[in-house]
Amino acid sequence: MEHLIELRDIYKIYPMGAEEVHALDGVSLTVDQGEFVAIVGQSGSGKSTAMNIIGCLDVPTSGTYRLGGVDVSTMDDDQQAEIRNKMLGFIFQQYNLIPKLTVQENVELPLLYAGVSPEERRERAIQSLERVGLAEKGRNLPSQLSGGQQQRVSIARALAGRPSVILADEPTGALDSRTGREVLSFLQKLNREGDTVILITHDNSIAVKARRIVRLQDGHIIYDGDAKDPRAVVRPGENGEEEAEA
Repeated sequence: MEHLIELRDIYKIYPMGAEEVHALDGVSLTVDQGEFVAIVGQSGSGKSTAMNIIGCLDVPTSGTYRLGGVDVSTMDDDQQAEIRNKMLGFIFQQYNLIPKLTVQENVELPLLYAGVSPEERRERAIQSLERVGLAEKGRNLPSQLSGGQQQRVSIARALAGRPSVILADEPTGALDSRTGREVLSFLQKLNREGDTVILITHDNSIAVKARRIVRLQDGHIIYDGDAKDPRAVVRPGENGEEEAEA
């Protein structure tokens, strides 16, 4: 069976003076349609680099990345932009909504760039806002919404493109804990409805809301498995006792 996402022996190397930094050091990873995967790690672990490569925002130094069976690891900027529009939906920590546009216009904006007709843009935007429970807010401006509602608008914007993969980069980072839980519950709901979700986070309490955790450290995968497995969030201490992952 062909995987939706397949990273094979991915390296991302940055020159730093006379030294080289291996942000990703031979990472191999697959994600199938309908999975909910959290890629987790602390600053410098390589998780942001992994997200950029999976999201076609960057290319690896070496290795192969196949998205929907297509090798995207050697594509140029224009080709990557095209596949981003067709296959990927992004949710960011900062909502990236345009203040002067209404909620519905913000959701429609990526579809405008993709050349979708006005009628279909409107229909898709309304459907996406209904999915996140904001159908009645289409004519509001972002400033008239709470932080949690604005993040749900950004989720609707990602959904409107009907992506194969939703990439959520620290989606609760700008929210209080209660609102953050609500946003995570929406991502879980979308996954139950069949969407493939990849969540990027440094926070174990957020990562365990996914079904599978991929933990990165120093550019290597050190855990890949069930989010409910204790090994997903703890590691053996130096004295043999288990301690919380830093």
